[in-house]
Amino acid sequence: MSSRREFVKQSALIGTGLALSPAFAFAQDIKPLTEKLRVGLIGVGLRGTNHLQNLLYRDDVEIVAVCDIDTRRMPVVKELLKKHKHKAVKQFTANELDYKNLLALDNIDAVIISTPWLWHARMAKDAMKAGKYVGLEVSAANTMEECWDLVNIHEETGSHLMILENVCYRRDVMAVLNMVKQNVFGELLHFRCGYQHDLRFVKFNDGKTAYGKGAEFGEKGISESAWRTRHSLLRNADVYPTHGLGPVANMCDINRGNRFVSISSMASKAVGLNKYIVDVGGADHPNAKLKWKQGDVITSMISTSNGETIIVTHDCNSPRPYSLGYRVQGSEGLWEVDGRRIYIEGKSEPHRWDEAQPWLDKYDHPLWKRFAERATGSGHGGMDFFVLNAFVESAKRNVAPPLDVYDAAAWSAVTPLSEASIAANGEAQEFPDFTRGNWVKRKPWNWNSDLF
Repeated sequence: MSSRREFVKQSALIGTGLALSPAFAFAQDIKPLTEKLRVGLIGVGLRGTNHLQNLLYRDDVEIVAVCDIDTRRMPVVKELLKKHKHKAVKQFTANELDYKNLLALDNIDAVIISTPWLWHARMAKDAMKAGKYVGLEVSAANTMEECWDLVNIHEETGSHLMILENVCYRRDVMAVLNMVKQNVFGELLHFRCGYQHDLRFVKFNDGKTAYGKGAEFGEKGISESAWRTRHSLLRNADVYPTHGLGPVANMCDINRGNRFVSISSMASKAVGLNKYIVDVGGADHPNAKLKWKQGDVITSMISTSNGETIIVTHDCNSPRPYSLGYRVQGSEGLWEVDGRRIYIEGKSEPHRWDEAQPWLDKYDHPLWKRFAERATGSGHGGMDFFVLNAFVESAKRNVAPPLDVYDAAAWSAVTPLSEASIAANGEAQEFPDFTRGNWVKRKPWNWNSDLF
């Protein structure tokens, strides 16, 4: 069998074609590699460490190097490697650009990027230029320019990128996806989704008070408060759309026979973060004088080429229970995650909801039936196993992943487009066609594939 280097080089020659048609990729009789996939990790904070741990459970992966400017993470990495009897790896901790030295290593096939948002696109672009298969945490990009850069560099180099949106593999989401594909809900009409998660405790912490009780961020913050909070200070936009939108996009075949057409967004007033600072730090705290730009609740409505509408909500700065707010509605019924309920015309009692669980059990996705035991303990209820498995299996074959660069661009474009719409009092913004017209002929992904 040819070496992995030769295999990747040959596969890259038809990389763009594979990306446009995943079904075509597997029609080429590309066989699994016998060599291990050699992986580097850029960012080994909480999310990156979770990926590292799940990779270490696999016998088809070798960790080659890790990069993080927070040197406190290296003992954590060392301990995990020791626990799994994995040999020592190269460490890159010198400065913010040391990741480029990791990318220069010839013995790395794929990289996983789990860094603060502003680094995602630039690191992914450099990784694709270096010929690496890229796994990129969400969101993939912050600006429209970055969205196009990811697509253009993928098409120029043939290097693939998978957006690591783990919620696409949540068990109830995949069961509902299975119902959608079997036409249980009839013709699709409308969706609701979003990211509704009280993150005030994450956005403020000084490392001295009990976790979740601080009023500091930025240079005085720790973990996500060191970088995430500034987005709420500087941008009035849905800065984190993919947890909700990714699964919905898969259900209505976005970029594969359908596409986003336009978006209109509005934002409420911003009071939640100021109130939180005052409550935990006092009215005299310096941060209590800051003017927060991001509205506490941001609501976007998206139209699609096939005529569906999608409402996306971002709500992270006020007190509330966690919810992704899913609603999937068709001509013959609907599912709502809040309330855990389903109604199917002709099956449910008229005008009365069914408990969702019996339906979800009936349509439990084949991948969950097969891999549920292996997914146990992987993180986020098991969905972290599935998203990482899809990445590894795609990278081993150097084929287009199920959540590809076009998805990464389209889903992430919600951030700059919502920002522009809010600034224009809700004026509709047109979505770019990142596939350049190829969405018309791209086939829906086969979500029943044993590989993914």
